[in-house]
Amino acid sequence: MPAAAPPASLPDLFAAFNQLTVLIVGDVMMDAYVWGKAARLSPEAPVPVVNVSRQEQRLGGAANVALNVQALGATPLLCAVVGQDQGGDQLLDLLHAGGLSAEGMVRSTHRPTTVKQRILAHGQQLLRIDSEVETDLNEAENADLTARFEQLLPRADVVIFEDYDKGVLNAESIRRFIGLARAQGIPTVVDPKKKNFLAYQHCTLFKPNLKELREGLKLDFGDSDADRPHFEAAVARLREALTPDTVLVTLSERGVFVEDKNLTRTYLPAHLRTISDVSGAGDTVISIAALCVALGLSAPVTAALANLGGGLVCEQVGVVPIEKQLLLAEAQEKGLQLSS
Repeated sequence: MPAAAPPASLPDLFAAFNQLTVLIVGDVMMDAYVWGKAARLSPEAPVPVVNVSRQEQRLGGAANVALNVQALGATPLLCAVVGQDQGGDQLLDLLHAGGLSAEGMVRSTHRPTTVKQRILAHGQQLLRIDSEVETDLNEAENADLTARFEQLLPRADVVIFEDYDKGVLNAESIRRFIGLARAQGIPTVVDPKKKNFLAYQHCTLFKPNLKELREGLKLDFGDSDADRPHFEAAVARLREALTPDTVLVTLSERGVFVEDKNLTRTYLPAHLRTISDVSGAGDTVISIAALCVALGLSAPVTAALANLGGGLVCEQVGVVPIEKQLLLAEAQEKGLQLSS
């Protein structure tokens, strides 16, 4: 469990990450990539013909959060559902190859593993093929997932809910899991989507992006400075509905916003970067935030470090985990103070 006092310096903080265990529950998926050359159109239809030169499978969704947690030095415990299919086999093989525990994984004969296959040529994505279902788990799958969660929870210093609206999490299981964590004094952090947006009552930290905030509350407002009162009113409505300790909203190129349990608001601008790919930035942000919450850091410091990490992975192509030493070096360069 977390130390009585937060770490006093950045090196101490990053060393403390190594002592943490993070339980991640939610939707996992396989990110499959097919690279090739498209030099001609098909004679069958007006579409490019791609001659394949390379293929790769990567862990995605909650499994990519697990990779980020591992890259930061902590121990991830992944709790999710995959199918009894090739995608499920590949995902479990990748977990094993990456030294990630699969003890919280449930295999299902009733639903496929979510696989998102991207076809790329000449540096551009030509097509994405999604193989998935978004129906809720059946009774037996829910029971299996709950049993795995309850088994792993006592080992966790923090729980991450990684919700992609694929059906692994539902309002009932969310309430149960948060209640179990609260009963054991374990903080909970949430990366939400639309369907279960208002189900995460009494979580420790709630992290939507601006689009998710609008959709989850069914509100319409812009992202300019003139819209700030409407945005802050939306955060107030969110707080009234969910009563989280901390609300952390990622604002894309405008940085992040955080409001702590004392209603102290902090806006942090994005750092100037060469953006290559925003994919996976949210996974990095929630991973860093969870470790900071587990160690009792203040909301502004948590947001500042997560903001740095999310920006760093945007400089890489594809969904990649954060590089711990690079994040530490940048935090030191920016003069991040843990006493903020």
